[in-house]
Amino acid sequence: MISSKDFKEEIPKAVVEVGKDILGEEHLKSFTRCYQCGTCTGACPSGRITAFRTRKLIKKILCGMDVFHEEDLWMCTTCYECYEKCPRNVKITDIIKAARNVACRLGAIAEPHRKTALYVFLTGHAVPVNDQMKEVRKKLGLSEVPPTTHKYPEVLEHVRGIMIDLELCDKVGICPTTKVLKEIKPMKWEDMSE
Repeated sequence: MISSKDFKEEIPKAVVEVGKDILGEEHLKSFTRCYQCGTCTGACPSGRITAFRTRKLIKKILCGMDVFHEEDLWMCTTCYECYEKCPRNVKITDIIKAARNVACRLGAIAEPHRKTALYVFLTGHAVPVNDQMKEVRKKLGLSEVPPTTHKYPEVLEHVRGIMIDLELCDKVGICPTTKVLKEIKPMKWEDMSE
């Protein structure tokens, strides 16, 4: 049950604010058009195999509830099925990504996402280019190694520099010198403005 005392006006504003420079304010404010029909949840492949309910997540953001510390925020695979099927043109996937950015600022990042960020820091890739991948590339007539940091390792330092400059390493807990994940202590929503 949601009551008016649970509504934190600054939560939906923060979701819009964090992504408006990239996606535009109206794009992110599209969640205000949501009338909770459930089409997004019905279209969601993650929702078929987990307890993730897209509609509930959007409703919580709309109602100003703290979703930033919830596991559901990280269950979205960003496949855009909900986005494409929404009858009200709510930009659901982008709203979830903006909410994840707020969660990152709070230090409330799912462990697999932290590990993926570390892998990008270590290799320049979010998906490994292992022997199996090299074999598939060869069968497709491609070079074994893609024209990325695997082929141009000097570029990896630029990737790391960008991650450091954007304070991504701090947010996900990557120590640039030891190249390992350190523990991060998430902030509460209430402490963010302090």
